Order: sequence, then structure tokens, then C-alpha cells
Amino acid sequence: MPDIKLLRCGCALSLAGIALPGFAQKASDSLPPAYHDERADIVVTAIIPRRQGDVLSGTSVVSGQELTRALRPTIGDTLAHQPGVSSTSFGPNASRPVLRGFQGERVRILTDGIGSFDVSNTSVDHAVAINPLTADRIEVLRGPAALLYGSSAIGGVVNVIDSRIPRRVPDEPVHIDGIATYGSAADERTASGEIEAPIGGKVVVHFDGSYSKTGDLDTGSSILTPALRAQAAASGDPDIQRLATLHGKLPNSAARTWEVAGGAALITDGGNLGFSIAHTDNFYGVPVRYALIPGGEAEQVRLHMKQDRADLRAELPVNGGFLESIRLRAGFADYQHQEIEESGAVGTTFYNQSMESRLELVQAKRGGWDGAIGAQFFARNFHVVGEEKFLPRNETEQLGLFTLQSFDLGTTRLELGGRYEHSRVRADADETLLNPAYHRNFDAFSGSLGLSQEVTPGWRLGLNLARTERAPSAEELFARGNHAGTQAFELGNPNFGLEKSWGVEGTLRGQGTGYSLVLSAYHNWFDGYIYDALVDDSACMAANGGRILDFPCFQNFQADARYLGFEAEGSLKLGEVGGYAVKLDGVADYVRATIKGSGPAPRIPPLRLLGGVEMQGERMTLRGEVEHSFAQRRISDTETPTEGFTLVNASLSFKLLKGNDRTTIMLSANNIFDVEARRHASFLKDYAPLAGRDIRITARLSI
Repeated sequence: MPDIKLLRCGCALSLAGIALPGFAQKASDSLPPAYHDERADIVVTAIIPRRQGDVLSGTSVVSGQELTRALRPTIGDTLAHQPGVSSTSFGPNASRPVLRGFQGERVRILTDGIGSFDVSNTSVDHAVAINPLTADRIEVLRGPAALLYGSSAIGGVVNVIDSRIPRRVPDEPVHIDGIATYGSAADERTASGEIEAPIGGKVVVHFDGSYSKTGDLDTGSSILTPALRAQAAASGDPDIQRLATLHGKLPNSAARTWEVAGGAALITDGGNLGFSIAHTDNFYGVPVRYALIPGGEAEQVRLHMKQDRADLRAELPVNGGFLESIRLRAGFADYQHQEIEESGAVGTTFYNQSMESRLELVQAKRGGWDGAIGAQFFARNFHVVGEEKFLPRNETEQLGLFTLQSFDLGTTRLELGGRYEHSRVRADADETLLNPAYHRNFDAFSGSLGLSQEVTPGWRLGLNLARTERAPSAEELFARGNHAGTQAFELGNPNFGLEKSWGVEGTLRGQGTGYSLVLSAYHNWFDGYIYDALVDDSACMAANGGRILDFPCFQNFQADARYLGFEAEGSLKLGEVGGYAVKLDGVADYVRATIKGSGPAPRIPPLRLLGGVEMQGERMTLRGEVEHSFAQRRISDTETPTEGFTLVNASLSFKLLKGNDRTTIMLSANNIFDVEARRHASFLKDYAPLAGRDIRITARLSI
């Protein structure tokens, strides 16, 4: 294998050579049609833009009125109603999506096709550095199609698409978008605005900013679960006994976030080239995980996260016999966050510098054949300083080559995908962690085969087969210390090999006049699945030089594992009443996961059903919905069971300007009956329930 630094230099030079001179060429359109088409059924993340019904694996697209209604301060909570999606729900400020039971390293969070450049994959208390307030749309890919964005995307991809790098020249002299929300459960006040203006007909400049402030979240219920309340009440310590009466406000859950960004793009018939820069500042509390034994410590930590980010996007139409266009996407970010103790002292600081670049060669359509070939490079330099340092300084570099080939054979569609990824992961020697230097190289190969067949007009059956390989992350390899975020002494294994799996997914899609239905079922078989398990303290104490541990010992292992599940989504138009179309819709999802020799995988969401009825008029939309999450009692040895819950929500949306669908005011009521709700995928579920009754008013402006 050639030296990856040479490969990086070669990629950078070739990308620069491609992107710069091409603007002398002419083309009929500088952007693919999907970027101009704002219809919700176009999936840009599919590399070759497809209508949602033509993507062979599970997909969700959230935009327009649905996005306005679902919008929350975190990506995880914004997407929690989508099929196959749950949330880590580590309090209201650090909530990352869970896709088909997978979280952390197995889910990629992207902004416009490249990474978020944060450390949210490292621990559940670390927030994602992407603000949903700036999103134009959010796309979720589940299944084999996600592997084109990295071998770590085996669970899926969440792609947040914004307009910071403009894609089109506005028709008006100045285009303004804005959104403002008030939410009662956390006294949430958010506002976001953006301005785009053309200069000289070819250059478009963009500015945006947002601000959000929340108080402690009102849960409308007891903070601790019944089992923990009973344990606290039985204690002889009066301070612990008082914890049994905690109710309503979730302590230490307030937050304040602001963000500013600017960008510009040159958009011509011969191509487009644009950039953006952004600064994010997020200061938030982590709900307390109370100690219920005398003398135990309960940390009340706040995190102050900052990120400076720069992005580049370019596209060159070729319109040749083989290539239609060449696309380049690149970004760099300097990230840090401080974990601030109750005294105000900084306990631990996380530093992360990341860059990612992605080149796609989009093939011209020849008959029923089209496709794309690409390369992707990612680099991360990550280190932790402070008393809760659990990782040595480490570097990760990945070079990936991928392709997707699609064949439209009339009533039959065939897709072939492949990815090769070379990873180099290094860790410095660290005396504090008693950790020697390590240097690991991995070569991973993944491929997928998809077939769909039209069985009758409007109905298609699909089958996907995938073979995937994933290199272990630095955290899985080199963790060796106390980690307060997960309340564990984490011990990695620097000798891990690749995580390999076979997966199969079947889909059925149908639509007709007034109805639609999407069904999918999947099964994944893992060889060398990486997971952590609670073990005797001796292994961690030996790694810790015999020193006493602050937390229980969790050691990483590899074993065989099985994931299987299903998703269903449908809608039915019942008719019209007084000029309003009445529609029913529903979602169901379930996943079951087992680790051989260990039992059920931890933090797997239970069966969930969600149904809604909606009345849609020309100017006004009224919606009511019910979500029921069943109890989860199939648990690992390190978990507690989670009770089921039912949430009832309602919303009313009104378009303020006739003919302007994006200028609206929306009133919504969530968890109307103030029930106690906890998501099983959350590490913190026993100490931090979801929001209680939340009355929200959202105003959106687009002119």
C-alpha cells in the first residue's frame, strides 16, 4: 500500500486541477436537476439523485411543513418520528439519531454530504455540531446505499442539507428566510435568519445566523424511574431520600446556542464554485446522573462547545460521452469543547481537527445505464486534556474509493455498489494512561447488489444484498480510562480486526390515487461485532496500573451478532370535507439484536407505532397524531427495563400569504396529556425523561 500522505497530496492536486480550469467550458445547466427541484420526493443523498420511490433501500426526506413541525434544537429529536429512527436522548441538548438500533460509530451525520467534524460519536453527552435550524431539508438513508458515504455508515446516513453555499441565483434582488419558535416545556426561544443576494447575475452571497436559549426542561413527571425512587426512599441518608421527590424540571438541562455563517458562490453555465465559513458556540448542561449510595458523587457538568468550520463545493458539467459532471465537496473544522464542573473549573477539554474531501465523477446516462465513481479522504487529529482523559492523542486517516452503477431494464432495476477503504489509526504513547504507542492499518472492502421489479403498475418489490467491512475506531481500539459521560472505565482493544457483516433487505413500495405504502425488512449477520460489556474490575485495574477505578469496568470485545427488524410507512386519503383533504398516515418499526455469547444488545429501541390524521386545505392544515412506544424488557445485563408510553400531539398550520407555501405560522401541542416518557436507546433514560406537555408556536418567513 503506498504511503497515505502521498495519496492525500495527489488527491488534493488532482482535485484542484479539476475544479479550477473547468469554468471556461459551457453547459446548459451547472447543477443536477435535483438541486433545482424542491419536491420532497427527490433524494439528493443517493449520489445519483432519485425520486424516493426509486431508491432501493429505506429512505426518509423531511422538508417543508413536516420539517417545521418536527424542528427541535437537536438532530436526534428532530428526526425521532421517522421510520427506523430513534434518539439517544441524553437530555434535551445532546441527542443523536439512532438508525435501526445502531448509534455512535455506525451512523454518519453529514452536512451536505460530508462529516459534522465533532466528537458526538465519542460519547453520548457530546452534542452534534450541526444546527437543524439552518436545514432546508434532512435526508435519512438506511441500509446498503449509505455505505457509499463510509464504511462506518452501516446503520445509515443522516444528511442535513442547507444553502450556505448557494446553489441557485435568486430571482429577487434579495431573498430572505427566517424562522422563530417558542416552546413552553423548556421556555425555548429560538430564531434563525438567512439572506441571499445576487451580484452581477453570477455571484450569490449568503449570510445566516441563529440563536437559541432554553431553561431547564419541564418533564411533567418524576425525574427518576419508580425503581430508583424506591431505592432513594429506602436510603438512610436524608439527601438521598430527597431525590425520590424530584419532579418536573430536569436539573442542569438549560442551554444557549448561537451560530453565524457566510458563504458565496459563482454560478454560471460553465459550472459553479462556492465556499462558506461558520462559527458555532454551544453552552449546555448535562442532566445529573444521581448517586443513590451514601458518599457517591453526582457530577453536574456543563459543556461549552465551539467550532470554526470552512466548506467548499464545486461542480463542473462535462456533458461528454462518458461523464455528465464532476463534483467536489470538501471541508475543514477546528473543534473543541470544555467540560465545566459545578465549581466552574474546567475538568476536561476535547480537541478535534478534521477535514474531509469527496470527489464524484457522475456518468452520463446511456440508455438505461448511469452511475458514479468517486474518491473520499478523511483525516482527524483528536486529543483529550484533563482529569477525565480516557484516550491517548490519536490520528485517523481514511482513503476510500467507491462506485455505484445503476441499470434501468424497463420494469426491472439493478444497482451495484462497491467501496474500498484504507484506514490508518495511530495513538501516541501516554504515560498517564500507561498506554504505549500504536499504529494500525486496515483495508476494508464492501459491496452491495440491489434488484427491484415492478410487479404491477405502481408497485415494486426490491431486494438488497450487502457485504460490509468496517475498521474499528480509535475509541474502540485505544480507550483506557475513566469516562464520566458514560459512567464507565472504558477499556479498548488495540488488537481488534475488521468488523464484517452480511446484510439482506427486502422492500415493497406501492402508490396510487390517494394512497402510498412502503414496507422493508432486514437482517444483518456480524462477524467481529464490536461491543462493550461490564466485567470484573481486575482487567481495568491492571490496565490502570492497579489504581482504583472511578466507575465500573466496561471492556470492548468482538463477537458474532445478529440484527433484524422491519419498518412500515403508509398514507391513505379518506376523502374531502368542506374543501379539506382528509388523510391518514402511519409508521411502525421494530428491531431485535443479539450478541452471541452475551445476549441482547444494549439500548435497542422497542416496537413503536405512530399514527396521524391530517386535514389539508389551501391555506390551513390541521393534524393530530398518537405515538405508542412499547415496553422494552429484552435487555442486556447492564440495563434496566423501560416502560411503554403513549404521546398525543396536535398541530395547526396556516399559510400567511396566498401562493407562498414557506411563509407560515404553526401552533402545536406535544405530549398533550403530560405523560412520563423515556427512550430505551438513552444511556440516561432512568434519570432524564422526555419533555412533558410542550406548547409551541413557530413562525416561518420566506420572501
